[in-house]
Amino acid sequence: ERVGKLVNSTAARGLTVSTFHNLGMNIIRKEYQTLGFKPGFSIFDQQDARALIVELMHKQLSDGEDSVDFVQNAISNWKNDMVTPQLAMDRVRNEQDALAARVYSAYTRTLKAYNAVDFDDLILLPVQLFQNHPDVLKRWQDKIHYLLVDEYQDTNSSQYLLVKQL
Repeated sequence: ERVGKLVNSTAARGLTVSTFHNLGMNIIRKEYQTLGFKPGFSIFDQQDARALIVELMHKQLSDGEDSVDFVQNAISNWKNDMVTPQLAMDRVRNEQDALAARVYSAYTRTLKAYNAVDFDDLILLPVQLFQNHPDVLKRWQDKIHYLLVDEYQDTNSSQYLLVKQL
């Protein structure tokens, strides 16, 4: 909207302005089948994700509000650093890490069963999609001719990889 006010409407034709997460959501919406989702997938916000983590932690015979925050932050950090659940299990250093890695694995499976993604998946999934499907990456590279990143210094690992791929 702000760009539309600054740029002549004809000059803005074909211009896409979005956040990383919005771009990722658009990629997932267009490529949902390749990613193994059904139409109309859901996006879990932070509260939805927390509720699911609490439920899964109870199944892991662990409770405690402090652990929930730790596990939710660990999962988010792993996703932003492109760490898969299996790699998280391989990197376990203590019991708290082991719990977080077990929940991460169950969380990932459960989101998929719910035909849902969380906020961090909006960047993680397109990066993984492009890594595993060069034809899809090529199609998106052909579609996006120029890419400008504002506040580039604030990008995380998965955001950096998405920009590099495109």
